[in-house]
Amino acid sequence: MATQLNLPIGVQAFGKIRTGGFYYVDKTPYLHQLIDEGSYYFLSRPRRFGKSLLLDTLKELFEANEPLFRGLYIHDRWDWQTRHPVIRISFADGVMVNRSALDTRIRHLLQSNRERLGIEHSGAQDIAGEFSDLIRMTHQQHGQRVVVLIDEYDKPILDNITDADVARELREGLKNLYSVLKDADPHLKFCLLTGVSKFSKVSLFSGLNNLRDITLSRDYGAICGYTDEDIDAVFAPELPGLDRDQIRHWYNGYRWGDERLPSVYNPFDVLLLFQEREFRPYWFESATPTFLVKLLSERGVFTPRLDRLQTKASLLGRFDVDEIATEALLFQTGYLTVHKVEEPITGYWLYTLGYPNREVEASLNESLLPALGLEASRAQESQMQAFMALRNHDLPALETHFKALFAGLPHDWYRNNPIAQYEGHYASVFYSHLAALGLAITVEDAGNTGRVDMTVDFNGHIYLFEFKVVEQVPEGRALRQLQDKGYADKYRGQGKPIHLIGVEFSREQRQIIAFDVLSL
Repeated sequence: MATQLNLPIGVQAFGKIRTGGFYYVDKTPYLHQLIDEGSYYFLSRPRRFGKSLLLDTLKELFEANEPLFRGLYIHDRWDWQTRHPVIRISFADGVMVNRSALDTRIRHLLQSNRERLGIEHSGAQDIAGEFSDLIRMTHQQHGQRVVVLIDEYDKPILDNITDADVARELREGLKNLYSVLKDADPHLKFCLLTGVSKFSKVSLFSGLNNLRDITLSRDYGAICGYTDEDIDAVFAPELPGLDRDQIRHWYNGYRWGDERLPSVYNPFDVLLLFQEREFRPYWFESATPTFLVKLLSERGVFTPRLDRLQTKASLLGRFDVDEIATEALLFQTGYLTVHKVEEPITGYWLYTLGYPNREVEASLNESLLPALGLEASRAQESQMQAFMALRNHDLPALETHFKALFAGLPHDWYRNNPIAQYEGHYASVFYSHLAALGLAITVEDAGNTGRVDMTVDFNGHIYLFEFKVVEQVPEGRALRQLQDKGYADKYRGQGKPIHLIGVEFSREQRQIIAFDVLSL
């Protein structure tokens, strides 16, 4: 009888996983390729995606801890006779609120590495000198070139991103540290920096032109996270009793690069699902994105469009204290992922972004409801009312609910919030309110005659919504368009009742003035 393995929840030490009877998804094929192809790398992935475990695996590999790799892909492809010294720096712990605190932490990390590697302090008075001397002296003393692994390289900046002055101060402190790597090349064997965001080379890696960014590389799309194959093979003992399709809809869908590549699951979500045996937004609940919600609110983002944002590759990598593109922020933090990659013009790559899965779509929209004017204290009760109306297929109750919802938006909110300037505000409230319930929603649902604004597939019924603002078009146009365009035709073969719902808003009255329903 096979021994039941443990779930490695929160375990980031490769040695502990390999010796403690934990599940492990073999990532060493990617590491073998990485080391074979080059020496200097950068990787961006959202939080809790296994970056720290990846770095610890590299540490054990370069330190030639051969027993830990028995049975893995790389075991018979690695020279276990050569040991490389490893300098490991991580900014994962603690929050540094000024340059002095950052410098103190850096000096502590350098001292810890000196003690572990048996290196004396060189006497250098500045941080750049300390780091440079540590690399050089480690090479000389150990007789092999040095491996440098830096985890959460950007966290000190991100922790203070809402205070631009402090963030710039910390950015300069980190730049002072990372600048050492350029001239240390004769002493370095391998270098990998990981983090959530990708700051521009000019702002943080000045001169380090040989740093290869593999964030969007098709070869390394699954270097972190679990694939469908991993779930079915490695975690097969955990699957009985759980709906496999629901696991996919809730937690799969992350992709970095070509849409033909396998998408991946967030490991944190999957492991907690296997432990708790119920579907919940584990990853989203682990850290509330307050800064993200605040920024989206200030910029008046049309929430239904978040599932189909288009941007070019250069914008996805443009992230700095003074310039944070909405698309880059949402992508790098993991709230949007790549859905499609096109090359409409030679050398110009266009990326279509969207939600990775049900967890992120529902949770982010729930967090955005206060930004759309719905008081947090009312949100849960209001969501349950909408859910019950749909579950009972009570469309008059759904109409009453949404009219009450719009009537409850405070007058001051309309006056002070920039998003109220956009006609899309009405559709944003409607969409985000339903999306927060975790329903299967398709925005701008394409058919052969056009695109319906929103489709909801729930509890055996199909609901097709069209939104209009009456100051822009005559009343009654929303339902008529649903009929004239034949939007329901693509769903007729499913055997489910179909309901056409034309919702018309008045900008002057700030209210729904028509909620026309035709059931087919």
